[in-house]
Amino acid sequence: MTTGTRTRNTRREELAAYLRSRRERIRPEDVGLPPGLRRRTPGLRREEVAQLAGVGVTWYTWLEQGRPINASVQVLDAIARTLRLDAAEREHLYRLAELPEVAGPVDDEEGLDAEVHTILRQLDPLPAYVHNARYDLLAWNAAYARIFVSLVSCPRGERNVLWRVFTVPECCCPLVNKEEEYPRMVATLRASFGRHVGEPVWTNFVSRLSAASPDFARMWAKHDVARPGPRMKLYQHSAVGMVRLASTSMALAAPPETRLVVHTPADDESRDRIEWLLAHPEAVHCPRHEPVVQG
Repeated sequence: MTTGTRTRNTRREELAAYLRSRRERIRPEDVGLPPGLRRRTPGLRREEVAQLAGVGVTWYTWLEQGRPINASVQVLDAIARTLRLDAAEREHLYRLAELPEVAGPVDDEEGLDAEVHTILRQLDPLPAYVHNARYDLLAWNAAYARIFVSLVSCPRGERNVLWRVFTVPECCCPLVNKEEEYPRMVATLRASFGRHVGEPVWTNFVSRLSAASPDFARMWAKHDVARPGPRMKLYQHSAVGMVRLASTSMALAAPPETRLVVHTPADDESRDRIEWLLAHPEAVHCPRHEPVVQG
C-alpha cells in the first residue's frame, strides 16, 4: 500500500468517525423528530440524517462508513446544516472530505474571540492587528488604522497586507525598509503555502499577485521560506515623518494560523508621533490615494 493510499484511507476513517460523533450528539427532538423507542445509540439515526439533508440513505451510510465516494459541496453543506456544525466544524468536515477550496473561505473574522478585540483596544496607542496565514487583515486597533488608513478603509474582501504593499503606488506605501521586509513577508507566505498546496483559494491569490507585481513574482520564484518573528519596521508618514516600530508576532489559538502583531515604538519620538496621529484622525498618509482593487 502506497503512502498516498494510506493517507486517503486514514482520512476516510477520520471522516467516518467525525460524522458519527456529530450525529450522536443531536437529539431527535432538537430537529423536530419524535424521540422514539428502542434507540440503540444516542442522537440521530443515519436514515434520519439522510432524510433531513435530502440525500440517499445508502449514500450517506457509505460516507459514514468511510467508503471511497465523492461528496459535492452542496451535499456537504446540507449535511453540515443538518448536523448543526459551526464554522470550525464545517472547515474540518470539508478538509476530511478533501474539499480544501471550501475550507479556505470560512470567515476568519467571525472566528476571532471577543477577547481579541478587547486586547486590540487595550493596546492603543501601540499599533496592533490580526492577520491570517495569507496576510488577510482581520482586525486592528485605532493606532494601526492611523498609519494604514488606505488598507483598513478597503472593502472587507480586499484587506490583504501583501496585496497592498506590492500594488499601491510608491508614494502611498509608508514602509521604508522594503528591501528587508518584502522578501521576509514573501518567505513567510511561502512557508504557510506549504500547508495549503493545491487549495484553489491560495493558488489563485498567489497567481493574481504574481501577475499584478513583478517584484512579488520574482521573490516568490526564489522559494525562500521563513518563520514569523520580531523585526524592526520603519514607516514614513506624510503627516508626522519617520516612525520606528519594533514588530512582535504572536500566534492565536483560534482561528487556525492567525497571528496578533504588535508594533512597539522604538524611541520616544516615534511614540509621540503615534499619539499625535491618534489625536488627529483627519491626518492621513497619502490622502489622494484611491484604493487598489484586487484583480
